[in-house]
Amino acid sequence: MNVIIEERNINVDGLPVRYLTGGEGSPLVLLHALGESALNWRWVLPALARTHRVYAMDLPGFGFSAKPSAEYTPAFFARFIGAYLDALGLERTGLVGSSLGGLVALRLALSEPARVSALGLVASAGLGRAVTYALRLPTLPGYGEAAVAWGKTPLGAAQRAWLRVPLLFARPERVPAEWITEQTRIAQLPDFMEAAEAALRAQVDLGGQREVLVDQLPDLEMPTLVIWGKRDRVFPYSQAQTAVSYLRQGLLELIPDCGHLPHIEQSEPFVTILSQFLDEQASCRWT
Repeated sequence: MNVIIEERNINVDGLPVRYLTGGEGSPLVLLHALGESALNWRWVLPALARTHRVYAMDLPGFGFSAKPSAEYTPAFFARFIGAYLDALGLERTGLVGSSLGGLVALRLALSEPARVSALGLVASAGLGRAVTYALRLPTLPGYGEAAVAWGKTPLGAAQRAWLRVPLLFARPERVPAEWITEQTRIAQLPDFMEAAEAALRAQVDLGGQREVLVDQLPDLEMPTLVIWGKRDRVFPYSQAQTAVSYLRQGLLELIPDCGHLPHIEQSEPFVTILSQFLDEQASCRWT
């Protein structure tokens, strides 16, 4: 069955937001990682849309959504996602977040549990202090500003895209050409690099991740799936193992030979794992 994925725009708290949507069934909202866009999910959207109404937005500051003057903290993003769900008329939804998007999804699930039927944390931020030094160094004064200025140029944007490859993927040869093209394009959008740097500094400093919510995981009321690549170079997969030990209804799936973006690098196993989890939660609600 062919599923049409449409690009749409919606006003959220006075700000225009671009999102991708398609499919039929219970709603499923997908939140991308820092420095990415909704198109990060293109490799899994059609398959997930066969059984769900999927929504993948550009977080504010990223992609083609508005880039307001804001602190871009995880709390800011979580509040915005709540407003986004209101704008869509979604009272309750499955919620899956990648990296920074995982921390944002986790924050919303903790603050408004009635809105989240099932939670997916994909190589999520906020589950431990450890983070690669490749993300700590740009938080230094002057370093980040120089990276922003260079990354906005055509050559700098292309270099940024290629430098992210060994950080985010276990096997560089698996990186889709479309991902490189999209990374190069979005870095040159007005205010994108500034927003990415602000969001990074809001969550990371030289000591590691600023906001760690592991101690709050026992408070989660909904089934939670943690998916991690075993060759993740951004966050160690030991954070996933620790996180699941705190969850009341937690499931861990480690994907071998996979880096930080399993929904791109290992899209078929990712869809199988996530779909099975969501199907099991749906069947439990009806039995």
